[in-house]
Amino acid sequence: MNSAATKKNMKKAIPSGENIIGFSVSKIAKEVMRSTNPAMMKEIEGEFHKATSEEIDAALEKATEAFRTYKNTAGTIRAKFLRRIADNILALGDPLIERAMEESGLPKGRLEGERGRTIGQLRMFADLVEEGSWVEASIDTAIPDRQPFPKADIRKMLVPVGPVVVFTASNFPLAFSTAGGDTASALAAGNPVIVKAHESHLGTNSMVAAAIQNAAMATNMPDGVFSSLNGTGIELGQALVKHPLTKTVAFTGSYRAGKALFDASNQREIPIPVFSEMGSINPVILFPKAVENRNEALANQYVGSVNLGVGQFCTNPGLLIGMENEHLDSFIKHLINGFEKVTPSTMLNENVCKNYEEGRTSLLEQAGVKMEGVSSDEGNNSTGRPTVASVSASDFLKNKNMQEEVFGPFTLVVKCQSEEELMEVVLNMQGQLTATLMGEDDEFTRYYQVIDELKEKAGRISFNNVPTGVEVCHSMHHGGPFPATTDSRFTSVGTGAIKRFARPLCYQNWQSSVLPLELKNENLRKIWRLVNGEWTKNPIT
Repeated sequence: MNSAATKKNMKKAIPSGENIIGFSVSKIAKEVMRSTNPAMMKEIEGEFHKATSEEIDAALEKATEAFRTYKNTAGTIRAKFLRRIADNILALGDPLIERAMEESGLPKGRLEGERGRTIGQLRMFADLVEEGSWVEASIDTAIPDRQPFPKADIRKMLVPVGPVVVFTASNFPLAFSTAGGDTASALAAGNPVIVKAHESHLGTNSMVAAAIQNAAMATNMPDGVFSSLNGTGIELGQALVKHPLTKTVAFTGSYRAGKALFDASNQREIPIPVFSEMGSINPVILFPKAVENRNEALANQYVGSVNLGVGQFCTNPGLLIGMENEHLDSFIKHLINGFEKVTPSTMLNENVCKNYEEGRTSLLEQAGVKMEGVSSDEGNNSTGRPTVASVSASDFLKNKNMQEEVFGPFTLVVKCQSEEELMEVVLNMQGQLTATLMGEDDEFTRYYQVIDELKEKAGRISFNNVPTGVEVCHSMHHGGPFPATTDSRFTSVGTGAIKRFARPLCYQNWQSSVLPLELKNENLRKIWRLVNGEWTKNPIT
């Protein structure tokens, strides 16, 4: 496909249904898929051809060939590519937002904000690789006359890993999708990307994938640096993870699907990293004085947080933990009042809605769980009904099922009888993406042991805030101990996300002529380097 044809394709009201394989498009299979409007429960115009095994092979073979060139491109070149992707996505205009609205049920303002985040991420990674210090260059110069043994010249930096498979998320059609943070960071690190399009967002994916394809051609990237394939989650997902040319996988979604991909990777002849972000219940600890002094305000704050985006955020506060007393009772009454007033909204797709109702019903049936409040509007088959429930800490501790995520507008209040019981709840908590502490200043000192234990359970801890809302910046860590993610050392949000797709390579006694530019004595890129134990931008003389 030529550049003009791709630009034309980007502007179609009905997105193209082909698989994108490098600079080509392909539709070998007769079997097609269609997106569904979750609010109206009807199919949306447009047919999308399922990827065949031939197309999977072609995408990964092209990616492997492209890697030989792309891994050696300068950061400035990759930056131009990333910025061109951002420009192309913005140029798609309202048709992209309208298609995403149709496929997700999300409102226009939310998706416009998400598009801004997507573009911002791409430009952020462009800035990162253009500056260049992200490679963590480290140099220990030789000491040939050192006794009793000479010291060799040893240099190290991060290098790309090879073709990366990205699984797009259901709850972020743009920012955690085709050109989202996983794709942006993998491309920035120097790796070709193969995207597995989400079944719910086939049209949105097609439009964005064409924008990336066009950007690759316009900036003279190697053919195969990007591909996008359609298919069902289990069938296509397993094939991509098990393919011998796949080097790394990034996934955002449910525990069941993320763990299945992780297990499939470990069954390969050569296992590969699978960075699965699988959600969590994001516990909030309500210290007594905070509940007493800010009772109604806290309740209103959490009514908003739990129901934001119909509760369809991986950082949704699904667990509120407090000390049982009259102030917690009052807090719960305010929660009930707030939840009753929330109008049920359309969920992302039929499966998400079905799973929410099943998860909510199952938890409410657990021993000791009490339904506290529910939206007064029953909604319909495509909406999630906001619900708040409660349980004693003793019953919560007996039943690990209560720590399973209910993905939607649901939260469970855990009532503790004592500080010791509160500590026991924290000690028995599974790994989380986030944890939150709501308290007065002196309580953070009094309950420091609770806080210290909580550090072992979460990747991000917030004080007097809500967990929903993940800032895209250098200091953000969006990850956490298992089962929140498969590797708590890495983030899927912020510039640190690039490290998932790079590995250290040590260069010992290399000639200057064949060293990477980042490790040469002259430091022509003017990056920060650790030279003989000291950070500097100076050349080595």
